[in-house]
Amino acid sequence: MDTVFLHSPTLLISFLMFLLVYLFAYFIVFRNWSPKHRTEASSSFMSLVHGTPAVMMAIHALLSTKASPTFSSRNSATQNRVLEFSMGYFIMDILHYLVFFPSDYLIILHHLATLYVFVTCRYIVCHEAYGLLVLHWKPPSINPIKIWKVTGKIFEKKKGTTNSL
Repeated sequence: MDTVFLHSPTLLISFLMFLLVYLFAYFIVFRNWSPKHRTEASSSFMSLVHGTPAVMMAIHALLSTKASPTFSSRNSATQNRVLEFSMGYFIMDILHYLVFFPSDYLIILHHLATLYVFVTCRYIVCHEAYGLLVLHWKPPSINPIKIWKVTGKIFEKKKGTTNSL
């Protein structure tokens, strides 16, 4: 078995990029927010920065597939880069939740399960990226769990039960 981690620096570059996006959001964009809300907002900001490019990259990877794609097709290099880009985001967001919200099991388990599928598809079986990229057409920015959490905070604020942002 060859060393697949050395073929492409996309995973490391993506992780570092999302780390910088998170720090940019935390220290610059949301610097006047309370610490609790600043961490949540920084994670959401990072999610938005991941969502649109991931969809565009997935569309490009699907349209540039030369062979007749099936859900069990071997991954192309472009498809692998999209998977690694998203894995960089999921690793960074898991770290965020483990540090700041370790009891938020739903999000942590969601991210771990997604990361498990992506890693398996990318590095272990090297097949089935096509099916995962088809799912990327659903924009990650409309994640129902995050929408529920963010809107819940807005409604709580309107009722006066939380600190100001």
